Amino acid sequence: MAIESALIPLPSEVIMPFSGFLVSTGRFDLNLVALAGAVGNVIGSLVAYAIGYWGHERLVRRFIRRYGKWVLISEHELDQTELWLHKYKDWVVLGSRVVPGVRTVISLPCGIAKLPLPRFIVLTFIGSLVWSYILAFIGFKLGENWDTIGGYFHGLDAVVIVAIIVAAGFYIWYKIKK
Repeated sequence: MAIESALIPLPSEVIMPFSGFLVSTGRFDLNLVALAGAVGNVIGSLVAYAIGYWGHERLVRRFIRRYGKWVLISEHELDQTELWLHKYKDWVVLGSRVVPGVRTVISLPCGIAKLPLPRFIVLTFIGSLVWSYILAFIGFKLGENWDTIGGYFHGLDAVVIVAIIVAAGFYIWYKIKK
């Protein structure tokens, strides 16, 4: 979670459900997994917030123009996020934590806008806790029912893995070309 929030493209949609699956095996506690996900998200978000806060908008935009395709962020996405932040304020910070794409970018404009750090941390934590809990719970439920679900997917493992790799490759290729 910290890695994704620090502008490195590693989706929480993979990490948290797997952690939830491990909860179903008895290795972890669901509440602690969600809490760890939220704390990790806050830590990673602080990196992006600091870049926006101290890097100033001009430098952040130059960075995104130069390296945005590698961290899967475009200047257009930054513009959209800034507009939403100015229009909806705290609700955007809170709600963005459950929206793919925006979740990663929102911390930059929060830093640029000099959103008070304590407020940013609280809003990020609450939104991230909700998202982490949802994803971990999905993984937990899948894990609880794996014997049933696994029967349906037995033999499709290789197809699913290849499909995921191809989809991720196309997504990254599309973002880099854009």
